[in-house]
Amino acid sequence: MSNQPETAIVTTTRVSCDGAKDIRGGAALGHPRVWLEIDERGYVDCGYCDKRFVLQGGPADGADQSQLDDVASGASR
Repeated sequence: MSNQPETAIVTTTRVSCDGAKDIRGGAALGHPRVWLEIDERGYVDCGYCDKRFVLQGGPADGADQSQLDDVASGASR
């Protein structure tokens, strides 16, 4: 069984993550909200919760996500 983090397909290169978007109570149950920038690779990973954001139509869209390097951002801010 694969234990891959959640992946979200997005339409903008700047996204926010608080680790609890789909949880009632929001960020109080997740992590601090961080803003992430998707670069030329077409994806970025949240440095807190490892959620991956993939730019729709970008180079990582449709790729085997398990074969891509981690591109963590956010935890050091």
